Amino acid sequence: MELLLDPVLDDAVRALWRRLHEAGLRSLATHTHATNRPHVTLTTSAERPAGTLTLPVPVRLGPARSLGRALVLEADSPALRRLHAAVWQSIGGLNPLHAPDQWVPHVSLALNVPADHHERALDQLHDLPFLYGDSIAARTYDTVTRTAEPL
Repeated sequence: MELLLDPVLDDAVRALWRRLHEAGLRSLATHTHATNRPHVTLTTSAERPAGTLTLPVPVRLGPARSLGRALVLEADSPALRRLHAAVWQSIGGLNPLHAPDQWVPHVSLALNVPADHHERALDQLHDLPFLYGDSIAARTYDTVTRTAEPL
């Protein structure tokens, strides 16, 4: 389950994708599938959350950091944490990586970044101010069929 960003945050993240790409670095700017858009993953599960989601949810993006082989913008707010915990409980806590004490909320900027490129990529983004806005919609994404469905 993914939370989508308001148009201002969506545009800001896409600008960062372009910034990395123009610097010759990996970026999601080159991922052109119709479902590719900036988002915060709440959880991965075949289950749908019970009840309705209360949106919009305020979110703060930044700073940029490495997360495994990915380059991401941290995403956070108390309301985001509360929503995540409610969703986690409603689906029965199936994915331990998304347990509230393990979950790392973020928006991906680049995936499969070579280890020797992380420092250069982070240097490209060192001057970013925090970005503030809202997550305004939710969707599911099926990794097998590569389709998204609004919630």
